[in-house]
Amino acid sequence: MYRDHTRKIRIGDRVIGGGSPVLIQSMTNTKTEDSEATVRQILALEKAGCEIIRCAVPTMEAAVSLGEIKKQIHIPLVADIHFDYRLAIAAIENGADKIRINPGNIGSRDRIRAVVDAAKERNVPIRVGVNSGSLEKELVEKYHGVTAEGLAESAMDKVHIIEELGYENLVISIKSSNVPVCAEAHRLIAEQTDYPLHVGITEAGTLWSGNIKSAVGLGLILGQGIGDTVRVSLTGDPLEEVRSAKMILRTLGLRKGGIEVVSCPTCGRTQIDLIGLANRVEQMVEDIPLDIKVAVMGCVVNGPGEAKEADIGIAGGVGCGLLIKGGEILRKVPEDELLPVLRQELLQMAEEKKQK
Repeated sequence: MYRDHTRKIRIGDRVIGGGSPVLIQSMTNTKTEDSEATVRQILALEKAGCEIIRCAVPTMEAAVSLGEIKKQIHIPLVADIHFDYRLAIAAIENGADKIRINPGNIGSRDRIRAVVDAAKERNVPIRVGVNSGSLEKELVEKYHGVTAEGLAESAMDKVHIIEELGYENLVISIKSSNVPVCAEAHRLIAEQTDYPLHVGITEAGTLWSGNIKSAVGLGLILGQGIGDTVRVSLTGDPLEEVRSAKMILRTLGLRKGGIEVVSCPTCGRTQIDLIGLANRVEQMVEDIPLDIKVAVMGCVVNGPGEAKEADIGIAGGVGCGLLIKGGEILRKVPEDELLPVLRQELLQMAEEKKQK
């Protein structure tokens, strides 16, 4: 796989590339100048499983605020810079663990050199970002539109600029909201370079549409063995980005840990509130440190058999449900007691695991 052969890059106290685990990123949507609100959001994201966080740095006040934010968080901080090279330098000086720039909008070569020199002095990685929305006019004309070939060429052009300035501590990202184009662009660039790749489908959309596009796109990219860090870009709460990223990685077998909840689709035989119950179970298990599968099934036709394939599960009946563990039916439970009984069993399993 490509990711096994990318070079290792250190971001703060984390390492990406070279077959390291694919790390989950998100981005704050607070004003970075408001360090208190930004720290509060980052701490919540850390708890949800975010492993690298990016903050927009549109002003010098935001760049300075990074120093205070860094003191209170526990994951690497990436500064997102556009247009003003001085903000990139200030972000580095205030402790950014990585900076994200597009050399094409930073300005002259001397300005790019100033940023590179500051990064080199502190060994801060630079993420070279290229977005389909800002693809150079000449490349759009060359390829008759925004294409995978154009995106890959644009990214490598930016990489060569940094390399010519004597720096190779780089991460590459190429993003498009067009899923097939984005997937193909990643394949093309993975064949041309061994720099680690940060992957995602940009401007994916709302929680509903964005999750579908991201799952399909990231499935295509990560499934090819491409990608060292990942972000699910959603128009919504960044916490949802982290939850979705964890599920995508688990589904692809790229991450273990955490409880996987499986549930059946509803049908006319369902006699309990399966939809509400499944959603409550999914929320309820988030804080339980187990690596198991929990089944939530709606009826007695296939439910018990399917639940037996999980480590523990519940299968609905007429206003009640069966608690099934290790393939054996433990007991029948009234519907309103299913959730607390299941949680009690899971907490007991977690305690037993802890004592082993």
